Formats: sequence, C-alpha cells, structure tokens
Amino acid sequence: MEKLEFVDTADGSKTLFHREVGEHYHSKHGAKQESLHVFLKSGLQFYLDKENTTKASILEIGFGTGLNFLLTADFANHENLTIDYVGIEAYPLSHQLIQESGYDQFVDPVIWNQFCKIYPEALLKSCSFHKEINLTIPHQQLLQFQSDKKFDLIYFDAFAEIHQPEMWTIESLSHIRQFLNPGAVFVTYAITGNLKRAMKSLGFSIEKAPGAPGKREMLRAVLLEDELLA
Repeated sequence: MEKLEFVDTADGSKTLFHREVGEHYHSKHGAKQESLHVFLKSGLQFYLDKENTTKASILEIGFGTGLNFLLTADFANHENLTIDYVGIEAYPLSHQLIQESGYDQFVDPVIWNQFCKIYPEALLKSCSFHKEINLTIPHQQLLQFQSDKKFDLIYFDAFAEIHQPEMWTIESLSHIRQFLNPGAVFVTYAITGNLKRAMKSLGFSIEKAPGAPGKREMLRAVLLEDELLA
C-alpha cells in the first residue's frame, strides 16, 4: 500500500501518513501521547471516575491502526475492567500493515499477540479478546453503521475536518448520538466553533479540556440525560 507509510512521531511512536489524504493517522507530536491523553485520560478514565464503575462500552470512529484500542485494552487488562469495544473503520488496514506499527513495545505481549491473532476475525464479527474485553471492527462507512448496543464513550478519531469534512457534519454527529447511553462521554482531539455548536444542539454539555502535545485544547462533551427524551 504505497499511499500509506509509517513515520516516526516526536515521542518515538509511529503513525501512518496517508499520501492521498495528506494526513497523519495520529499526531506527529506524539502518536502514543495523543492517544493516552485524549482517549484514555480525558475519555475512559474520566468516564470511569464520573460513573464510579469498572465497565464501559466504547464506540470508536476511525479504528485505523488500532493504537487507541491497544492502549485501552492494555489499561483494561491491568485494571481488571470490562470493556466492549466497537471500532468503525471504512478502510481497514491490511493485517501485514497492522503488524508493522511497532505498537508491540507499548503494551503487554499478551495484548499485542492476541490483537494480531484476531484482527482479521474482528473485521467480520464480535470477538472475545482477552479476559473481559470484546472487540468488533465494523467495516462500514459511519452513516451505514447500525447497532442494538448503546455506548458509554465515543472515541472520535476521524481525520481532520479539512481533510474529511463529511465526518464532522451534524448528520454524522446526530447518527452517533442515537447509540449513546445517558451521561455518555464524547472525546476528540479537535475543538472548533462549528463542532461546539453542533454538539450543543444535539444535547451535549461542552468542555474545553487541555489538549495533547501540539494542541492547546480538545473537546470533551457529555450527553445530558434529559436530552435523550427529546
């Protein structure tokens, strides 16, 4: 896949650069740092503390290289969390490319080896990943996604709006909203006026949280419970 190549980021972790889109899959200021800060610390840990729970159902928009899932699974493994993880991906990476990421150095070998083993299967169905962790990677466009599940947390990791504007529309965000539980948390690395207005119109409370390296702020939003009745 010549249009995709791994490049080093500032924290020593790699990310993919998509030549046709002109975008990196993760921050060039540090792929691992961004994932840990935006999605684990500001997303998962925030939700677990808010709800005083050890369980979470996560919907990721843009599964990509699997970095967010790997770090989440590694954290869940060490903390004995129950995680149901669904990562939508319209253009799944090849099994070979997934294994070339170098992310094995950041997670327990058990987590890495299991990920490499079940990745092809998870593109087709829900898989029992490890302990109390399940993984599904629907091979679909966002607006095609349907599910009977309700989610507690959204990892919104689409390409930037300038490169993939269709992912950031009110239509796309509204489609995601229907799959959320009361009090669900939405986190993404970006924050813009349009995004804040859209999320508020969909019944979310908005917070400007500190951003990952290279970004001053990021967006965290919580779905107000009474808005689910609207």
